[in-house]
Amino acid sequence: MHEAAQRTPYGKTMRRVLVAATVCLTACAATVAHAQRTAKDVVTEMLGQEHYAAAHKDNFIYLSNERSERTGGRLWTERVVETPFGRVRLLQAVDGKPLSPERMKQERDRLANDAAHPEAFQKREQAQKDDEQHARQMMDMLPRGFFLENMRPQGDDWHIDFRPDPNYSPSGIEERVLHGMTGWLLVTQSGMRLHHIEGRLPADVNIGFGLLASVKAGSNFETTKAMAEGEWRTVRVISDIRGKAALFKTIGKNEDVARTEFKRVPNNLTVAQAVEMLEH
Repeated sequence: MHEAAQRTPYGKTMRRVLVAATVCLTACAATVAHAQRTAKDVVTEMLGQEHYAAAHKDNFIYLSNERSERTGGRLWTERVVETPFGRVRLLQAVDGKPLSPERMKQERDRLANDAAHPEAFQKREQAQKDDEQHARQMMDMLPRGFFLENMRPQGDDWHIDFRPDPNYSPSGIEERVLHGMTGWLLVTQSGMRLHHIEGRLPADVNIGFGLLASVKAGSNFETTKAMAEGEWRTVRVISDIRGKAALFKTIGKNEDVARTEFKRVPNNLTVAQAVEMLEH
């Protein structure tokens, strides 16, 4: 009798109703879980993932196209190898034109000198501006110095807007400028990794009545990351800080960097080994 009832239209309808109810409850539970997760929760988890990844990242060789103060405003195409001592670079083209034989000889002589004097190379690299520092500073400030709001799905990411919390007291010139910015970021829903962040100054920031620093409205930065051989890497950095930015130690005044063609290299390369890799 029981088996017969299971084969009736009524039994089939009941099974469909139970399946539909189960799917609905699962979806509702997921929606509630997402609703309970705040933008601050997402950003805090993302920061933990980013800090862990930074401490355990692998080294790569890649192609860089950069226009900045370092390049004199010209577009430099360089092959770059990451080492524990810094980034070893070989200039290949300027403004899209290959180097002349004379200029290429200068490059190779410079690399030979770096290979022969790795300590001097490392010291020079440490003095260079870190083109990703401003993004890291901004991310570290987000949970404590900004309102994080309007979290919503955007493709495979969470889109989160941020604006300054007036109750936060920034310290230092760089932090005061960054705290004046509004912007948005993308955090991957899977893995909680930073995909993109950008900020812009809606108004001038004057420090010390403009005597210590004066940064103009419209100054901005953005950083984009993408997956390369299974690891999230920075593929685009744009920074346009207008004003008395010469006082800044870590915020690039004006730069546009694009990185492509990532390939892993051993993490323990010496400067000489990196030079040899670039020359072949």
